[in-house]
Amino acid sequence: MQLYVYDHCPYCVRAMMIFGLKELAVKINVLLNDDEETPIGLVGKKVVPILIKEDGSAMPESLDIVKYVDTHYGEPILQENIRPEIESVLKEITSYSNYLLMPRFIQLNVPEFATQSAIEYFTKKKTEYVGDFAQHLSKTTEYLTRLQHDLDKLDALVVGKASLNQSLSLEDILVFPILRNLTCVKGVKFPEKLANYVNQMSNLSKVSLYTKQAL
Repeated sequence: MQLYVYDHCPYCVRAMMIFGLKELAVKINVLLNDDEETPIGLVGKKVVPILIKEDGSAMPESLDIVKYVDTHYGEPILQENIRPEIESVLKEITSYSNYLLMPRFIQLNVPEFATQSAIEYFTKKKTEYVGDFAQHLSKTTEYLTRLQHDLDKLDALVVGKASLNQSLSLEDILVFPILRNLTCVKGVKFPEKLANYVNQMSNLSKVSLYTKQAL
């Protein structure tokens, strides 16, 4: 199987996670951010992740990919329950986290931004969506204060060690990609349980953190 992704994309991280958690082999293809031809050729639109199944057919949509891999390769490992409290905190964090993340993504050493044209493509598209990158960078302290409050709320909901709940679930598939991306933001301080969770899930899922590149 093959997986077309961007390294920074939280939806792509979802798909990468299930392969790591189930210890399944997959070829990861990281597209340049301005490569429209490849995804359109595979599924008719510019989206990632895209899974190329063993029969050669292409499947988009992150949660469809996660559920397909989980149910078709060995015993399923993910519980489908998602606590409303988790959904609530996650919704709050994602309402502003892109203001911290998007200006930093283009400064990371990731393959999708290996060319200037890919950086310019992303910048144009995303500033139309979130606003001026420099302005958001200037508000980092403000966003971090808000984030710390929400991370504390999320930390109180961690009841497992390597998972948010007592066992692996869709909660992990939804939450870890957001927390993992936040490791690229210098100054983010995960509370103790959440910090342990992020590190352990990174190891289990084989999805590396951005801690060493934080800015």
